[in-house]
Amino acid sequence: MKQRYNIVVAGGGMTGLTVAALLANSRGADALRLTIIDAAPRPHFDPNDDIALRVSAIATGSADILDSFGAWDTVVSTRACPYEHMRVWDGEDDPDGPSTLRFDADEFAVAQLGFIVENVLIQDAILKALDRTDVSLRFDTPIAAINDAGSTYRVLLEDGREIDADLLIGADGARSLVRESAGIDVTRRPYAQTAFVTHVRPQETHGATARQRFLVDGPLGMLPLADGRISVVWSTTHETARQAMAASDEELGSLLTDASDQVLGDLVAAGPRGTFPLCAQHARNYVLPRLALIGDAAHAVHPLAGQGANLGLADAGTLSTVIEEAITRGEHPGDRPVLRRYERARKGANTTMLHLMTGLNQLFAAGSPTIGELRRAGMRLFNVSGPLRERAVKVSLGAGRR
Repeated sequence: MKQRYNIVVAGGGMTGLTVAALLANSRGADALRLTIIDAAPRPHFDPNDDIALRVSAIATGSADILDSFGAWDTVVSTRACPYEHMRVWDGEDDPDGPSTLRFDADEFAVAQLGFIVENVLIQDAILKALDRTDVSLRFDTPIAAINDAGSTYRVLLEDGREIDADLLIGADGARSLVRESAGIDVTRRPYAQTAFVTHVRPQETHGATARQRFLVDGPLGMLPLADGRISVVWSTTHETARQAMAASDEELGSLLTDASDQVLGDLVAAGPRGTFPLCAQHARNYVLPRLALIGDAAHAVHPLAGQGANLGLADAGTLSTVIEEAITRGEHPGDRPVLRRYERARKGANTTMLHLMTGLNQLFAAGSPTIGELRRAGMRLFNVSGPLRERAVKVSLGAGRR
């Protein structure tokens, strides 16, 4: 009888659900028993609900991954906002000035640069695809402990049940229990910033444009939403984030209008609010024998470029491909040499993105007039550097490709 391997995915977010869906639809699926475990209830999306607070900028490459198992059609037919333009400018400069970075879909012969989508919608769409498979979904199922049992990892559930995993995939976020239980060290670099998120209604149409203004205290991101509003992601000081949370709707609209330099006219508070601390972190190892980390369990980057979700989906795509190829070769998918193929493919790219995001955040936070002028001069040069611009856009568009 052909050997079957138990693969347990800890974490039912976008990344964990995606790696399970890819494996369930892979050539080696008949050799796998797949289980997803998450302490939270099963995510549910209702199109009659307001647009959720947490959204992601999904690159074309990430959309391709979701499309490979039938989830993307559900997303785009339900509620997603394609963006065709991107504008990035220095807070000390004019948003229409020569140093503003401009990216337009038609310049690169693509229909759009990406999509702004609610996280819960993506989860719901993947789950609908998983419902057509024999993957075991265990939501509302907290994990009590994870132990290395030698030939397997033993996952102990709070209800007393046990599951042995020939391969345990940690997709359980920045505070990963899988990573902690395996004793994998992580380097952390807290930013002196908190991300404040909300939705606002602009006086002027967003024009399917994603915008970002770099301020000394941190970048202000403005992402277009399907109903004409914009999602604001403001990485700012802890005190400013606290004030934004406590402000009246009128005060918040005024605060964000000033922070955006009125690029879309007056902004009116029109949605829920939330904050989350910002910290760059990176696991020393992505893999051990019979264990692999993906997404935020392996790495967390600054949200200024909106690449967190795409990096996680790229991890899921690469790991699923490595496992699929191992199965077809008759290899054990949990063997460290197999899993190292995934680590080698993803760790360098993630490290580069992490350092780039940290460096950009520090560069734009520098208050020196001399550094500011050099910064804007560099942005003007970037605007006229054809090959460099093209490379940057290709990386962005394909951020999720396997």
